[in-house]
Amino acid sequence: MPVPRRIAFDATSLYDPLTGVGRFVAGVLDEAVRRPHLDVSAYAITLRGRSRLADLVPRGVRVPKRVLPMAAAPLRAAWSHADHPLIDRWIGPVDVVHGANFVVPPTAATAVVTIHDLTYLRFPEMCTPSTLQYPALVGRALARGATVHTVSDFVRDEVLDHYELPEDRVVTVPNGVTAPVPGDAGAGQAVAGGNRYVMSIGTVEPRKDLPGLVAAFGLVAEQDGDLRLVIAGPDGWGVDALRETITASPHRSRIVRTGWIDDATRADLLAGALALVMPSRYEGFGLPAIEAMAVGTPVLATAVGALPEVVGDAALLVAGGDVEALADGLASLVTSSELRARLQEQGPRRAATFTWSRTVDGLEALWSRASAR
Repeated sequence: MPVPRRIAFDATSLYDPLTGVGRFVAGVLDEAVRRPHLDVSAYAITLRGRSRLADLVPRGVRVPKRVLPMAAAPLRAAWSHADHPLIDRWIGPVDVVHGANFVVPPTAATAVVTIHDLTYLRFPEMCTPSTLQYPALVGRALARGATVHTVSDFVRDEVLDHYELPEDRVVTVPNGVTAPVPGDAGAGQAVAGGNRYVMSIGTVEPRKDLPGLVAAFGLVAEQDGDLRLVIAGPDGWGVDALRETITASPHRSRIVRTGWIDDATRADLLAGALALVMPSRYEGFGLPAIEAMAVGTPVLATAVGALPEVVGDAALLVAGGDVEALADGLASLVTSSELRARLQEQGPRRAATFTWSRTVDGLEALWSRASAR
């Protein structure tokens, strides 16, 4: 198989605030640039702060001097209906263009697109107008021959079910995990406003079902007067439903919303938490769960999407969309030191199987297969 050397990677997701896709991009670039046989460059489909890209990517990643002359919206509109403009005119000659976040531009090189989930098809009511452009963009890229990278077998199966593609054009390469640095439990407890708390991390959006978490917390809080809930992460959309649920909760004084947090605060909160909770209605991977498991924080998650595949038996799983089941799981975790101890032991072992080195090994094999096609 041909061995592609020059890789152009979409790094738009590195712009603040950093989300799960941004962590994926950072992890891949940080590992790929360590490999001397790879020539790694990054591009961004944005006019916003385009001059900042060189400061956002890891040292050694090249950033083309030429910049895209249009904002994302008109470029996406053009790429949804036509195979121009080619991205090559801005990034120069490369072997592979990898669209890391559902969008791979038209290119004369080999094209690879990462599909993190199929929310845009499965739950369009949970999507922003920008996300609702993905069906046209993905469909056009597939018609041009792009190879699909998925981060879980669950998403791969969904892609194969929905799109008429041969199986060798859809390849699973799981995410790695960058374990947070050891945090200060006392500092995390200070942010939470108490010594006993559970937490969630992620952008506020309907797919995360944070109102359901608030409701489940309320059921447990009735019996546990010291327990607190920390909801960390930036506002996305659908935040009004979360605010209304918190305002209506009789335990709202014990619910802390931090907004976006930096890596140090993230580590501190994980260090002091009794558990990380992922009450999602749908997930294509679930990176916060693996990050928490890596540092020994017990995880409670809904058994939806790729979460069972990713966490294995190293987390407590409950039915999705069931507030009472989530509350029962939460009560079990906060009252059972034995359960927490078991998950604290199993979590790091499970997380250790997800490394960025393995991810980039898999992507290199994928790039070679795609180039051979």
